[in-house]
Amino acid sequence: MSENNLGDIGLIGLGTMGANLTLNIAENGFKVAVHNRTTSRIGDFIAGAGSLREQLIGCETLEALIGALKKPRSVILMVPAGPIVDDYISALRALMDADDLIIDAGNANFHDTNRRAAGGEPFLGIGVSGGEEGARHGPSIMGGGPRDQWNRVAPILEAIAADYEGAPCATWMGEGGAGHAVKTVHNGIEYADMQMIAETYGIMRDGFGMQPQQIADVFNQWNQGVLKSYLMEISGQVSAAIDPQTHRPVLDIILDRAGQKGTGRWTAIEAQHLGVPASVIEAAVAARNLSAQLDTRKTGEDIFGAAPLPVDPEALTIGTLENALIAGKIMCYAQGFELLAAMSGANGWSLPMPDIARVWREGCIIRSTMLNDMATALQKQPGVNLMFSDFFASRLRETQDDLRATVSKAAGSGLPAPALSAGLSYFDIMRTGRSTANLIQAQRDFFGAHGFERIDADGAHHGPWGAGG
Repeated sequence: MSENNLGDIGLIGLGTMGANLTLNIAENGFKVAVHNRTTSRIGDFIAGAGSLREQLIGCETLEALIGALKKPRSVILMVPAGPIVDDYISALRALMDADDLIIDAGNANFHDTNRRAAGGEPFLGIGVSGGEEGARHGPSIMGGGPRDQWNRVAPILEAIAADYEGAPCATWMGEGGAGHAVKTVHNGIEYADMQMIAETYGIMRDGFGMQPQQIADVFNQWNQGVLKSYLMEISGQVSAAIDPQTHRPVLDIILDRAGQKGTGRWTAIEAQHLGVPASVIEAAVAARNLSAQLDTRKTGEDIFGAAPLPVDPEALTIGTLENALIAGKIMCYAQGFELLAAMSGANGWSLPMPDIARVWREGCIIRSTMLNDMATALQKQPGVNLMFSDFFASRLRETQDDLRATVSKAAGSGLPAPALSAGLSYFDIMRTGRSTANLIQAQRDFFGAHGFERIDADGAHHGPWGAGG
């Protein structure tokens, strides 16, 4: 095969994300050699690629894939996280030259990426967000691995990424698993953002008695202001959608049991491992777990009854709900960036916080107008908790009372709002100069002689009660 006919990059895995990413790369002028474990998928995919067919090279074996690429070669893996990634890496290394590059673009656990990167061979782990649409027309890309390896493929990755005012939403985050770590926290924030929107939906549906189209109108209105975002946009669309079979609102015929792939759970686990509060994300993960317990929840309703009290629309308005969601979102992102800072320190990275906010402004699931303000705040006041930055502290002063009112009225009416409640509790703890942890120190010393710190002397001390109570 002549040099002109060789692929610029290879891609393995023609599932939904892999297929769309391939078409995106091809549409941006690069030739792609593709392979899929189920080889029949290769021909079908190329046949359906239309005018992009000439940019694709189908390869039924890994040997053919390697032979179809320009040197030094680069191959993207778009396969499920876990052992299959290691299997492909091992098989490819046996065929590749020493300077050939493997890029894992799946939803890998960043600890696995750290391990794979430690092998010394050219390897990148990149987080790709944006779902099917993003993969096809411009995702957000978070890169991790050696900077020189990132630079090698950056022209392709930046070309296919989403664009925000002329800047590609594709950035190198750091060594090893840094890119996948940032993607993990992105997904945790995504869980929380979706959960808080769902909680306001529940208050409107069950507390105000609103119909899906009315709720859609509210979401569409919110999407014109501070809450303008992809998730708010699609929440309006799905709330207005009508099922063609029953002619009922689609939301009314969808089972209330949400699935998950586990990336939000990874965020919560990492936060616990590092001792960093991520309570809003943890509440969202728990809510999804509880949603799966459909029969148990129905039993609970039979025993205790459904939420008994409607919400007084004069005591809790649509505007109040909007402000509550703004405040909750600030808490969620504040926790997310604090977790990223802790992960950065624990792994020896220097994660570029403002750039992370910038790379999330387009292409990814959590893209929103607010991220532009977050990027500015993180740039102007580095190392400061986002909720304490001048801009967002001012916004919280304007909205925290409405978050409190929303959580209070929801609780009084028996309507669950776990993520919004977690955000309020985080806010209250973070503005309490003297907490109640002094009692916990005393309790630990009483039953285990763990000692405690005094406010008037250094060192460890014990109380007058003795140990072993």
